[in-house]
Amino acid sequence: MSREKSQGDWWYCLKHGRVEHGPGCPDKVRMGPYPDEATAADAMNIAAERNEAWDLQDEEEER
Repeated sequence: MSREKSQGDWWYCLKHGRVEHGPGCPDKVRMGPYPDEATAADAMNIAAERNEAWDLQDEEEER
């Protein structure tokens, strides 16, 4: 398997609450792709941080 092929195929499955590598559950129930297993495992924290940043940005724009 080439290096490019192996990068970016880590996912976080929302249905099962676990990291998947390569083919797995349908994309509609998972987040990613992520570059590595550790980043995929942190998907929910990453999403929460992004949502918080977007909420703050929206609040700033409303002022």
